[in-house]
Amino acid sequence: METDETWTSDEYGPSHEGRVGVRLEDGTVPKPVYFDSASGSSGWDVSHWSVYDGITTYLPRPKAHTLVAECSCGWTGTPRPIDWEAAGDAPLREHGLDTAEECEHDWDTHIEAVGDTTITLPAELKALLQAVTAAIEELGQDSPPAALKAARTLEVIAQRTAHAPAHEARHQDPEVVAAALGLSVDATRSLLARYGGWPSWT
Repeated sequence: METDETWTSDEYGPSHEGRVGVRLEDGTVPKPVYFDSASGSSGWDVSHWSVYDGITTYLPRPKAHTLVAECSCGWTGTPRPIDWEAAGDAPLREHGLDTAEECEHDWDTHIEAVGDTTITLPAELKALLQAVTAAIEELGQDSPPAALKAARTLEVIAQRTAHAPAHEARHQDPEVVAAALGLSVDATRSLLARYGGWPSWT
């Protein structure tokens, strides 16, 4: 049984973790549904959108009215109604799948919008990074060890070149720096600590 399903991007990670949220007919957010184990001695809470099917036998469950994209940053998308009349006897996990996928597309659009608000890299540097990425991917097809060496070299370069900027950014407004990177304040502090070489809890 799926307890939840989330989406993340490589660039923003948990700072912008998306999921399908559920709203009931009155607009409220339902609590997780509790499922007993086969033995009945324990169980687990499930908040995956597909469990809110309104089934009343054995274990009554709330009935979803809309699905909506949600992000860990606090953003929410447009609620998308579930067409129960067209569903027939199909379970929600099947007839609601298209609606859930629309929510994921909404979150994709949100991530693109986040990228538009971050600090812009110089065009020459952006093109160079894209070229290096393509070159390493191509190298990986011919010589995986060489590609690994190249990737490791990038890690060394990143650590060396980001050390001083991390110390400078540490003394700037953390919310401003976080917004420039598209990360949460906590994630930004962890990133600065990693590049700056100090404990992340300081």
